[in-house]
Amino acid sequence: MSTSATDTPPHPDSDPLEPRPARVAAPQAWTEIRVLVPLGWHELVAEALAFDGCSSVAFGRSSLAAEPVPEDHEVVRSFVSSKLDTPEFRSMVRAALDSLAEASGAEELAGLPLSFKPLPPEDYANSWKKSWKPFRVGRIAVHAPWSRIAPRATDLVMVLEPGATFGSGRHPTTRLCLELLQGVVAPNARVLDAGTGTGILAVAAALLGAGECVGFDIDPHSQPNAEDLARSAGMEARCRFLTGGFESIPEGAFDLVVANIYSDILQAQAGRMRAMLAPGGRWIASGVPTPHDRATRAAFERAGLAIQRHLVRGRWQAYCGVAREQLA
Repeated sequence: MSTSATDTPPHPDSDPLEPRPARVAAPQAWTEIRVLVPLGWHELVAEALAFDGCSSVAFGRSSLAAEPVPEDHEVVRSFVSSKLDTPEFRSMVRAALDSLAEASGAEELAGLPLSFKPLPPEDYANSWKKSWKPFRVGRIAVHAPWSRIAPRATDLVMVLEPGATFGSGRHPTTRLCLELLQGVVAPNARVLDAGTGTGILAVAAALLGAGECVGFDIDPHSQPNAEDLARSAGMEARCRFLTGGFESIPEGAFDLVVANIYSDILQAQAGRMRAMLAPGGRWIASGVPTPHDRATRAAFERAGLAIQRHLVRGRWQAYCGVAREQLA
């Protein structure tokens, strides 16, 4: 959790006998808000916890000693200053969570287990790293720089620096795309990654054997982050990243177009995605919540994009297919 300079407690490894300035602000006390969430719904719950005073969200257990989590669930944790942790605030959190089942139509979100835990002083700007775990999707293994877990001999490894701008790579839509990529990337293929973010999908395609991977994103922070990821994976020669929208795409057709972006953009750009496909090319798309599934499918159909695979994780959809004329 990010805190201001006056709220940040002393580092737990500091020497208690070390002289300190006479005027030091008292360590800020925090309360952890912990919610047990079915897999695939953690982003929606995190949004529900975006109250004033809750400045960050973490996923996973706080430590290996914490109570184990059921295999089909995830822990979502947020933090609030103890000064704001009142009975009224707790009632507000409970009400926000209770509203999710009705708003989403998902019965599994009814009565989500909720707890509040006072925390000892700690460096919360960095302590979330203890609960971030490497994850694997098929042969793709994503590690953080501080991870000490040894990869498997068959893993294709990426070392991703999780950050507030693009997250940790664990989002359901990213994982769905990583799963679909492993069935469609051909050797030396030319791949386009629309809305590349960290570059994780472009770099994954390169690791899977693609010859050229082009990623673009309107966020100016994306390009340097994606270039760092490609460099750390040894794929910088195969990856190129651009800042801009669809208009920034270089000339030429692609053997695979991947777009993990908002559903309204997918609907608006489906025709352009079709136009970018080389003969025999494939496409992957995600970023579509369940309420937008029908409209997005209709847009793909109008654009001539045939869906061959449809994967679902929580409220998120992912699709993979070809140009419709290839089915004739």
